[in-house]
Amino acid sequence: MPSLDRQDNVFVLDLGDGENRFHPDWIAAVGAALDEMEKAEGPRALVTAATGKFYSNGLDLDWLFAHADQHHGYVVSVHALFARMLSLPVVTVAALQGHTFAAGAMFSLAHDFRVMRADRGFWCLPEADINIPFTPGMSALIQSRLAPRTAHEAMLTARRYGGTDAAAAGIVDQAVAEESVRSAAVEIAQAQAGRAGDTLGTIKARMYAPVLAALRDTVNPLG
Repeated sequence: MPSLDRQDNVFVLDLGDGENRFHPDWIAAVGAALDEMEKAEGPRALVTAATGKFYSNGLDLDWLFAHADQHHGYVVSVHALFARMLSLPVVTVAALQGHTFAAGAMFSLAHDFRVMRADRGFWCLPEADINIPFTPGMSALIQSRLAPRTAHEAMLTARRYGGTDAAAAGIVDQAVAEESVRSAAVEIAQAQAGRAGDTLGTIKARMYAPVLAALRDTVNPLG
């Protein structure tokens, strides 16, 4: 399960050492960690990372199929997490040490910056291959954070981007050696920690207002 640590002014949220799928309990644990980070005062920034083969493999489809009657509420909770990450009043950096797929990839896009392992692991939006259309909120998030050509390719072809290709496409900001992923993310976050606060939150809220509105649509989140 997710756990929160602090290194000077940088909070490091480790998402776990499994596939880190969006099980309701996992979503709640991430939310609780964000609550703790937001209650802190002074300079601070956030890095999310993981341990093992995966950063996140996306939605917990096994749970979702077993609880089909809760589909609406589940999607709303996933959207809410995306919206919260996108609008946090601190600088956020995703340290992608492993596979980052589907909702996990979208979660990474809700961060301000991304650092990815260069030699192994893929970033991928596989929805076209697994016959699950993007919700309006998901589409808005992806298209707000990627260049149009990259968003088009990633969403329509389900391309698997390695770290170097992801950096070239502008999906991630840096592609580095495995042992440097987390430290590089912490370095970026530390340099931006002094910008935490209401002004930063307002800038993000206004910059991404249409995306946040789509993600926070609890009446018709599936379109």
